[in-house]
Amino acid sequence: MTSTMYAEVTEVRSPQEREKLILEHLPQVNWIALRIYEKLPSSVQLDDLISAGIVGLLAAVDNYDPSHNASLRTYAEYKIRGAILDSIRGLDGIPAHRRKHVKQVQEAINVVEQRLKRTPTEDEIARELNISLEEYQQWMVDLRAVSLGSLDVVENSEEVGLLKFIADDSELSPEHLLQQSELEKVVAQGIERMPENERTVLSLYYREELNLREIASIMGLHITRISQLRAQGVIRLRNYIEHKWPSKRGIY
Repeated sequence: MTSTMYAEVTEVRSPQEREKLILEHLPQVNWIALRIYEKLPSSVQLDDLISAGIVGLLAAVDNYDPSHNASLRTYAEYKIRGAILDSIRGLDGIPAHRRKHVKQVQEAINVVEQRLKRTPTEDEIARELNISLEEYQQWMVDLRAVSLGSLDVVENSEEVGLLKFIADDSELSPEHLLQQSELEKVVAQGIERMPENERTVLSLYYREELNLREIASIMGLHITRISQLRAQGVIRLRNYIEHKWPSKRGIY
């Protein structure tokens, strides 16, 4: 069935048929939301996750294309989980007026990388932003809660990896497991491209699952400096992931 033919089919679906499909799959929303909720910080409300999941379910019902050889249940799980994860992304703890700094730093990194054909240093990024190194490092302190979107969530001012919150391996389909494996490879590649100090911080943080205070103790640096390095490394990594894995949105 072509996409044109499918569009014609969806146009003639009656409101009763649509409502029936929604009601049939509503328990799926509750189940997915509950599984995610059980592993998230207590500040997150289950009702908010369910509301986001319902938005995903509506999108699944309205856009499902049977020609893709996937059941509506499988497609709905993808959309529900993605919508819930999108809602969680708002928990990064960064004030709205500072979010523009993340984009400015990413753009500066892109410009300098293209010009120098290598990973830029802190000084080079600061110069591209036309600010002092001290001001740039203060930006990193202000952005210490910056996350990798669907990979991170902030809990009691301590950042933790979101991948472990989403589902047990037994709950993931082979497709989900493959996608997670591919993402982990991209993250590893991005980390390997970083300056040594940032690479060490992110490796300890993501691979060893140490918190910032533990990393500061190991590296013999103040926790504020570790926060700066982690924020800068995460922004570099966000930038790398967006270029190397643009299909990441809503997968987990």
